[in-house]
Amino acid sequence: MAEHTVKAFDDDITRLRGLIAELGGLAEVSIEESIRALVTGDTELARTVVERDKKLDALEAEIDTMAVRIIALRAPMANDLREVIAALKIGGVVERIGDYAKNIARRVGQIEDRKRFEPLTLIPAMAEVAAGMVHDVLTAFAARDPVLAREVIDRDEKVDAFYDSIFRNLVSHMVENPSTISSAAQLLFVARNIERIGDHATNVAEMVHFAALGTLPPDK
Repeated sequence: MAEHTVKAFDDDITRLRGLIAELGGLAEVSIEESIRALVTGDTELARTVVERDKKLDALEAEIDTMAVRIIALRAPMANDLREVIAALKIGGVVERIGDYAKNIARRVGQIEDRKRFEPLTLIPAMAEVAAGMVHDVLTAFAARDPVLAREVIDRDEKVDAFYDSIFRNLVSHMVENPSTISSAAQLLFVARNIERIGDHATNVAEMVHFAALGTLPPDK
């Protein structure tokens, strides 16, 4: 009977991990496609990103239900309990990352004369770093790897540096080209959303570290 219970618990954890991986994969695709739509002005691709958000919401709800079910029926303890609680929290954070990608996609049709904006060469580079953080932190969760989680946390400084550079560039551009203020403001919003994606990847990394070791990563 005990062996059967252990197998059932392992099956539940495997299913929970699979849901997190699926949610994370969709969030990664949404980040990549929202930035590609932004750079090219592809409103159809942007609409696809916005529509995908419903799937992310549904997956988060399924993760919540699954995690609560595991806690109620399996009564996990110690390491197992930390992993289930981490998965519960991570589902919500990753869904929020998808929301940021959706927010970026919604700005695609509101930016005019893209070739006039130098930050459009910086924003994809910033997004690549943030998306890499999301990918690696999900890998860290799957592998229970606190070292990789810590590396993700350290990388957030690079995203912040990108944001500061883009912010200064766009403000200068608005001062010199008042007619572009509306579009520049949309790009500022985009950069801010990418910066928040990096922050949320950092939050997930802290949860992964806690799930693996029972402690939060040390401050620098």
